[in-house]
Amino acid sequence: MKHRDSVPPVALEDLESAGVSRRDFLKISTIAATVPLVVSPKTVMAAGEELPIYGPGKVPITLMVNGQKLTADLEPRVTLLDALRDNFAITGAKRVCDRGECGACTVLMDGKTVYACSVLAIDAQGKKIETIESLSRGDQIHPVQQAFVDHDAQQCGFCTPGFVVATKALLDKYPNPTPEQARKELAGNFCRCGTYAGIRGVVESGTKGA
Repeated sequence: MKHRDSVPPVALEDLESAGVSRRDFLKISTIAATVPLVVSPKTVMAAGEELPIYGPGKVPITLMVNGQKLTADLEPRVTLLDALRDNFAITGAKRVCDRGECGACTVLMDGKTVYACSVLAIDAQGKKIETIESLSRGDQIHPVQQAFVDHDAQQCGFCTPGFVVATKALLDKYPNPTPEQARKELAGNFCRCGTYAGIRGVVESGTKGA
């Protein structure tokens, strides 16, 4: 392969006579400089093991959500939150900050709270995913949801699904949590409307997840 410096230059006049503008030439040059000449392999060796490379195209992904097996062809960059909302129409988890700070997209993954916006759907495969939709049974809402109503612990509602899921996880872990335990377990969820007094009332009521 010739060194790039040994390749004879192409006159811009020749390109223009061929119907290629100077702007098009600059675009082509930029692409050529950034795209690798050799296609990447489909696998890489890591720690003595050959591992597959995914992307950038779509790959088949299977998720277990609320007891249902869901499949879709998704790009590896798609988050669990986007997969839930955009591909499976499970919209309880809200997209608010979209950067793992507010907790509005909180779901349970293998019984632990996670930000769905910060987990890749491809990495959630083989995990048990539970969203707020899994808590109610038909017209009967979960005791934690009822406690949020009874204690007026919601206003605009964007943070409420994440808070309900996080509170259920808290009460499953600590049926009668101390204030310190409650602060620690709910520290990742924020309410811009300031309904913390109502949420404290839910926690203090000791409502146990069913």
